[in-house]
Amino acid sequence: MELGKYSFGIGDRFGLQGKALLSAIIEAEKMGVRLTPVWNKSYREHLIVDSKPEDARREADEAVQALGWSAPYFVDADHVNPHNVRLFIQAADFFTVDVAEALNKSVDQKAVEQFVRRHAQLLGCLRMPGIDEEFEVTATRLEEAGRRYLAALDEAAWMYQLLAESKGDDSFVLELSMDETVEPQQPLDLLLILAEAASRGLPVQTIAPRFPGKLNKGVDYAGDIGVFRESFRQCVAVVKYAARELSLPRALKLSFHSGSDKFTLYAHMRSVLQEFDAGIHIKTAGTTWLEELAGLASAGDEGLATAKHIYRTAYQRRAELTPPYAAVVDIDPRRLPLPDDVDHWDEEHFVRSLKHDLHDALYNAHFRQLLHISYKVAAEMGTRFTDLVLKHQDVIGDRVRSNILERHIRPLFIGD
Repeated sequence: MELGKYSFGIGDRFGLQGKALLSAIIEAEKMGVRLTPVWNKSYREHLIVDSKPEDARREADEAVQALGWSAPYFVDADHVNPHNVRLFIQAADFFTVDVAEALNKSVDQKAVEQFVRRHAQLLGCLRMPGIDEEFEVTATRLEEAGRRYLAALDEAAWMYQLLAESKGDDSFVLELSMDETVEPQQPLDLLLILAEAASRGLPVQTIAPRFPGKLNKGVDYAGDIGVFRESFRQCVAVVKYAARELSLPRALKLSFHSGSDKFTLYAHMRSVLQEFDAGIHIKTAGTTWLEELAGLASAGDEGLATAKHIYRTAYQRRAELTPPYAAVVDIDPRRLPLPDDVDHWDEEHFVRSLKHDLHDALYNAHFRQLLHISYKVAAEMGTRFTDLVLKHQDVIGDRVRSNILERHIRPLFIGD
């Protein structure tokens, strides 16, 4: 089972926007961009909204049938680990195995020495097409990589073996994820990780490293864009090299997590992908839920009142809601509007404060980030929330489709 050159992860917290999301992919194909849709939902998200992996599969299948999509599509068990991967075996055919928590776990010295011997052919000055600088690979550097990554790759191998035995080794896509870490991986780290994956027979099709800078949820990139571009460029070159030189699937490509709303990066990423004729997998997630919220607010009356209620509750419970996302949000409480003030906002004020538009004086990134992680509040409302979304689905669906197509797909793959 092979992923297409360009694939697009579409997150949907409440499982109501499958057709709207797929319609964006269909419109992109009419513009000349073929994307493989991947419905992604993590264990944490299922837990919060009280859904199951089978619900994500049902949403995808129903959207595909309703819109007549005949090309491949996938359902991603997003950020699974050894504790929860079994829950996704039946419903998913794309597995993002998250091994970030196993990085730097202690490993036996003998295993480290064996790692160094396995990859001794890389010792010396290593050059890769598309990268000007040489990578100096020493025994010490290999040893350091072994200590940092061996336990993580042990976990990945264990999960792959479980999945292969349960589903068959050619019936799912394997993604290796280590993006939710403090320290970014260097391009040479990426090569050593892929070399070890190849030595273990792991058919990795996408790999998600941690890039430099801040890739927070639902807001733009924070950091040195030049540093990001060079890191991204070198990682693309490394993945192309690994796919050619190592025993890995020819479809191997980079995966970019927290891809939502990284508007300042898209043109740079598109340029690099064109330079190397490289594929990519992009993951978006919570912006779908935010478009639902903006759609409700724009409807006024009960919709606006519900959006305000969710914000007030989130503001009061931010100490509870923030910790699970601490690594991927930066919310300054001093810059959050007071709920009593928000209660006086009209529809336009709420939507403009929420919409990610750096040119709008009302836009508030802290307000947006808090609401991004507050879907738990909406989930607790049950059918009171979902029925309201369905009531205004025409408006919300248009927002969801336009957000993915015009603000993400077009700048990433087409340009102005």
